[in-house]
Amino acid sequence: MENKISMVIGSWGSYNECNERSLGSKWLDLNEFENWDDIESELKKEGFELNVIDEELFVQDIDGIPTEGVNWDYTHPKTIFNLLKQSGVLDDEYKFEIMQAYLEVRSFKEWEGLIEKYEDSWDMDIYLYTNQSMIDVAYNIVEECYNLEGPLANYFDYEAFARDLSYDGYTETTYGVLEIR
Repeated sequence: MENKISMVIGSWGSYNECNERSLGSKWLDLNEFENWDDIESELKKEGFELNVIDEELFVQDIDGIPTEGVNWDYTHPKTIFNLLKQSGVLDDEYKFEIMQAYLEVRSFKEWEGLIEKYEDSWDMDIYLYTNQSMIDVAYNIVEECYNLEGPLANYFDYEAFARDLSYDGYTETTYGVLEIR
């Protein structure tokens, strides 16, 4: 998985005027920008008049972040970019994967709250067992933490243990098993 997050930025002024920028900017790969000023420079190159008609920006489309249930209309693109920068997901593949899994099972607001509270350490109590199922994790935990050898191992119910893990902060996602402590 590549930690690529892209955004199309529009402006309410252009949208209301139905001018050529009403369809927004081109897709901007946020990983390519160091700060918001760089994005503004790119928008100006595309013809945005940021201190005139295009001063009120909005997210027109976003890719690379699970967006189910997120209303971007009232979130300024700068806020989203700064949040992504602060979280470290634009620069760290593992943080990006954890964010993807986390947002599959939790809300964007909760994730945003973690970043506001812990900044780039937001994932300190979150672990992703990449490409593993709950049964895989159950086997790994039993193997690492318990000494089940010989005939005793044949009687251990890994499926029941995997089910019980879901009551203890483990959740299966399409990216693997997410553990939130």
